[in-house]
Amino acid sequence: MSNTNAHVIVLGNEKGGSGKSTTAMHVIVSLLQAGRRVGALDLDGRQRSLSRYFDNRKAFLTRNGVKLPMPEHRVLTASAADTLAAMREEERTAFEAALAELRAANDFVVIDCPGSDTHLSRLAHAVADTLITPLNDSFVDLDLLADVDPDTMAVRKPSLYSVMVWEQRKQRFARDKGGVDWIVMRNRLSHLDAKNKRQVGRVLEKLAGRIGFRLAPGFGERVIYRELFLNGLTLLDLGNPAAEVELTLSHVGARQEVRNLLASLKLPGAPQLKA
Repeated sequence: MSNTNAHVIVLGNEKGGSGKSTTAMHVIVSLLQAGRRVGALDLDGRQRSLSRYFDNRKAFLTRNGVKLPMPEHRVLTASAADTLAAMREEERTAFEAALAELRAANDFVVIDCPGSDTHLSRLAHAVADTLITPLNDSFVDLDLLADVDPDTMAVRKPSLYSVMVWEQRKQRFARDKGGVDWIVMRNRLSHLDAKNKRQVGRVLEKLAGRIGFRLAPGFGERVIYRELFLNGLTLLDLGNPAAEVELTLSHVGARQEVRNLLASLKLPGAPQLKA
């Protein structure tokens, strides 16, 4: 893959706590393990969830004297300029410079957006080749995508986020005739069959064709995802002697969830993931 054609993967969602940074980290590590060069760009300069994940990983490696793959990493903060025009120009300049540097040196660039509608987030959506929107499996979070009739479960209209994604896709096509592969992943899935789970699934299937996204399997409600954050590790690191974490049967099941998601992304070059 040519450096000038680095594939841009954007994690976007206007709700916090949806698992964007956890998903981004697992995608990054999977690509690194497959021998790809990866750049990471954190656009949430206030929360810095992805950056803190990398900090924890570096600290783990230093404490244990081991080596695990790391991406090239940048973080951007919102502009503090006096006017809206100046703020947007400053953010655009910084974003374009950071993206150009990461694209020049890597095969993939993974961008983690803040959980709100910001100018930086819109800039990222407009350059995405693959857009991943993690969505907690509930109607509270589904409201991010559409207004749903509570009696009939019919989709009344797309939400503000869906409209924003559509606008950025149009901008992308007008700029370079490029397309955006939008993927919605159902996250924090319950392991129990429930009426709410089935209803959310049916509404998402209807909505996918209407506003143009693909559904992908996400991650279950597992404590392991939160525990790994403290050491900056992912499920794909487990089983590696350098990680010094014993692989359990529960971990094996969770790691399969990650593999299922990665396979569904259909990224260029079809990275071969380690077993």
